[in-house]
Amino acid sequence: MAKKVRKSKPKPNKKGFSLRLSKQNKIILGSLLILLSMALFFSFVSFYFTWQDDQSLLTEFADRNEGAKNLLNKFGASVSHFVVYKGFGVASLILTILLCVTGLYYFLSLEKKGLFKKWIWGLIFMIWISIALGFLADTRPLLGGLVGYEMNDFLQDYTGKIGVFLLLLFGLTFILVRLFEFTPDGMASFFRTKTASLASDFKGSAKTDTSTATSDDILLNTEKDIPVTIDTYTHKKDIPALEKKKQSKDGFEVTVPVEEEIDELAMEVEKIVEEKEEKDNTADKLVADFGEFDPTLELGSYKFPTMDLLDQHGVTGGITINQEELENNKNKIVETLKNYKIGIAQIKATIGPTVTLYEIVPEAGIRISKIKNLEDDIALSLAALGIRIIAPIPGKGTIGIEVPNKNATVVSMRSVIASSKFQKAEMELPIAFGKTISNETFVVDLAKMPHMLMAGATGQGKSVGLNAVLTSLLYKKHPAEVKFILVDPKKVELTLYNKIERHFLAKLPGSDEAIITDNTKVINTLNSLCIEMDDRYELLKVAMVRNIKEYNTKFKARKLNPNDGHKFLPYIVLIIDEFADLIMTAGKEVETPIARLAQLARAIGIHLIIATQRPSVNVITGIIKANFPARIAFRVTSKIDSRTILDAQGADQLIGRGDMLFTQGNDVTRIQCAFVDTPEVGKITEYIGSQRAYPQAYELPEYSGEDSGTNLDYDIADRDALFQEAAEVIVIAQQGSASLIQRKLKLGYNRAGRIVDQLEAAGIVGPFEGSKARQVLVSDLAALDQLLNNELK
Repeated sequence: MAKKVRKSKPKPNKKGFSLRLSKQNKIILGSLLILLSMALFFSFVSFYFTWQDDQSLLTEFADRNEGAKNLLNKFGASVSHFVVYKGFGVASLILTILLCVTGLYYFLSLEKKGLFKKWIWGLIFMIWISIALGFLADTRPLLGGLVGYEMNDFLQDYTGKIGVFLLLLFGLTFILVRLFEFTPDGMASFFRTKTASLASDFKGSAKTDTSTATSDDILLNTEKDIPVTIDTYTHKKDIPALEKKKQSKDGFEVTVPVEEEIDELAMEVEKIVEEKEEKDNTADKLVADFGEFDPTLELGSYKFPTMDLLDQHGVTGGITINQEELENNKNKIVETLKNYKIGIAQIKATIGPTVTLYEIVPEAGIRISKIKNLEDDIALSLAALGIRIIAPIPGKGTIGIEVPNKNATVVSMRSVIASSKFQKAEMELPIAFGKTISNETFVVDLAKMPHMLMAGATGQGKSVGLNAVLTSLLYKKHPAEVKFILVDPKKVELTLYNKIERHFLAKLPGSDEAIITDNTKVINTLNSLCIEMDDRYELLKVAMVRNIKEYNTKFKARKLNPNDGHKFLPYIVLIIDEFADLIMTAGKEVETPIARLAQLARAIGIHLIIATQRPSVNVITGIIKANFPARIAFRVTSKIDSRTILDAQGADQLIGRGDMLFTQGNDVTRIQCAFVDTPEVGKITEYIGSQRAYPQAYELPEYSGEDSGTNLDYDIADRDALFQEAAEVIVIAQQGSASLIQRKLKLGYNRAGRIVDQLEAAGIVGPFEGSKARQVLVSDLAALDQLLNNELK
C-alpha cells in the first residue's frame, strides 16, 4: 500500500509595512495629482492678473466674507503668492507640469523608471529659468520670483553682470548637452536639413503655371508602429513605408511616397574612409599575407566610380502633384463606372514618377470582370495614352487603375544608385532598375534570378535598361568579382565599354575586340562558355561544394590548393543585344548553347541577359522561356507580344520612354527605368579605364568551331554545288571567312562552314587561326582556275 504523502501547509506570510499602492489607490492618487496640477496652473496664471487686488486679503484668509479675484479664490491667491512671488516666478509653471506627469504615471500604472530623473531635471530647469528672468528683469521680481531675484543679486555682488551672464550661459549649455543631447554636429545637420527643405519649398512655390500641391500641403502619416532605423551609410534616420497622405472631404485619399533623402557628402566621406582603410589593409597584407585570400589585392588601389559622374536629370525636389489633374481623373473614373451602374465604396490615389495608381473598392455584388472589360471606356473618358487595369491587386482587396501622368518625372540613375536601398543591398549582383509606382527604389539580385529576358519595341528603352544593369554592377562590384561578355550585333550600343576591357570584360583567346559584333564569334563564345561551365563544375566537384559562393568562400579561406587547378571564380554576365538577329542568322547553333547555359550555369556564376525587339515565338522559344523566369517588358506593339514575353497582358499598354513591367515568375511590377545617358556611361568607363588594370582581359577557354578545318581530303564529287563560286568570292576578296560566303551567296552558317572546309582541303585557304580570318593561299582568279584544272586532271 502506497504511503500517503502529506501536503505541507503553506506558511502564512508575515504582514509588514509596505509602501506599495494597490491599482485603485494609484488611480485615486494619480487623479488627485493631475487635478491639483490643473488647479495650481490656473491659480499661477491668474496670479499675474490679480495679485495687486488680492494682496490685502492674504492676511484675512479666515474671513469667509472676503473673496479673492484669483481663479481659485483665496486658496489660489495664497498658494500663488507663496510659490510664485516668494518662490520661482514664471518658472513655477514647471512644477505644475511635473505634478501632472507624476499623476499620469500613477493613473496609468506606468513604470516609474524615469520619473525621478524628470523631477531632478525639472527642478534644475526651474531654478535656471528663475535666475535668468531675475537677471533680465532685475527690477521686476515677479517674473523670476524672490528666489531668482535674491540669487541674481547675490551673484552680482561677487561676479558682476557679465559673470552672471556667463554662468547662465554655462548652465544652459549643461542642460542642452546632458538633457537634450545637443552636439555641434547635430546642430549643423539640423540646419543643413532645414536649409535644403526651405530651398525645395522655394523651388516648388516658384511654379505658378499649374495649380500644384507641394509636399507641405500633404499630411505626414506618422504611425507609432513604424520602426525607425538609423542608416549606417548616410547616418540618417530611415522610416520605411512612410507616406504622405491627403484626404479630401469626399473620402478621396492621395498618397505620395516620400523621396529618399540622399546625403551625397556623407557618402563621399564614407568612401574616402573606406579607401584609406583598404590601403592600410593592403599594406599590411603585403608585409605578411597570412589571412584570407583577397581577390581584389592585385588591383588594391582600384577606386569605385563616384556619384558626380552621373547627372541629376529632371526635378530634384521629388514628385510634383497636380491636384486638379488628380481630381479630374478621379471624377471621370467614378462617372464612367457609374454610367455602367458600377458603384464605388472607396477610391484613393498613389502618385508615382510616371503613372498614378487609382485604387478602388467596388460596392458589394459588383463582378471584377465587369470593371476589367471597361478598360477602353475608361481610357476614352480620361483621354490617356494607355490605361492598365489590375483586377485585383495582389495582396490587396482593391482594383487598380494605372493612369499615366501628364507631366512625367524623369528617374535619374544617380538618385537610384545613391539610394540607401541600393547602397546597403547585401546581394551578390545587385541591379537597380529604377523606381516603382510607390516611388521606391527597385533593386533585385541577378544571382537569384538567375537569367533575364528583356523585350520591347524599338526606341522604348531596352538599351537604357542594359546600361542601367551594367552601371549598377560597375558601381557595386570590383573588377575581380565580375566579368562581362557583351554581344552587340548593332555595333554601336555597347562600344563605350571597350575602355574597361582589361578591368571587367571577358573574351576568347586571340580575339582583337572584346565587344562581340560578329555572329560567328558569338557561336564560338557561347560554346566556349559551355566549356568554362563544365570546367567550373569540375572544380566544384573536387572542392565538394554546391555553388560558386561556397567555392569562393572556401578558396578565400585557403582551403583549396591553387596547384590543383583551383582559382578564384568571378561571376560572368553574358549580355546579348538584338537576340532576334542571332536567331535569324544562326538558329539552333545559338539556341542550343544558350539553353545549356540557362539550365546549368546558375550554380557556377554564369548569368545571361538577353534583349530583343521582336518577342515572337520563333525567337523566344519554349526552351528559352522555361529557363528565363525573370522577364522585363518595355512597350510592345501588340497583346500577343506581351503574352509572349510576360505570359500576361499589359506591356502593350505601357507609355514608353523606360516604362516597363518586371516579373520573376509571380507578380508583375511596374517600374520607371532609371535614365542613364550615353555621356554618363562614357564618363564612368573613362574613370575606370584610366586606372591600373589587369595585363589583359579575362580569357575564356579556347574553342574550335566547325570552321576550324578538319584536314580531311574531300572527294571532288562531294563538293558543294557552289564550291567554285565560293572560291572565286574568297579569292577576289582575299579574305577567307565563312561569314563572307554567307553574305555573298546568301547561305546558312552550316553550309558555309562546310564549303570553307572544302576550300581548305583544296588548298585555297589556310587553316583556322582563332578569331582571325583564314589566309587565302591563291593570289588571283587565274591561279584559281589553274589549281582547279590541275585537280580535274
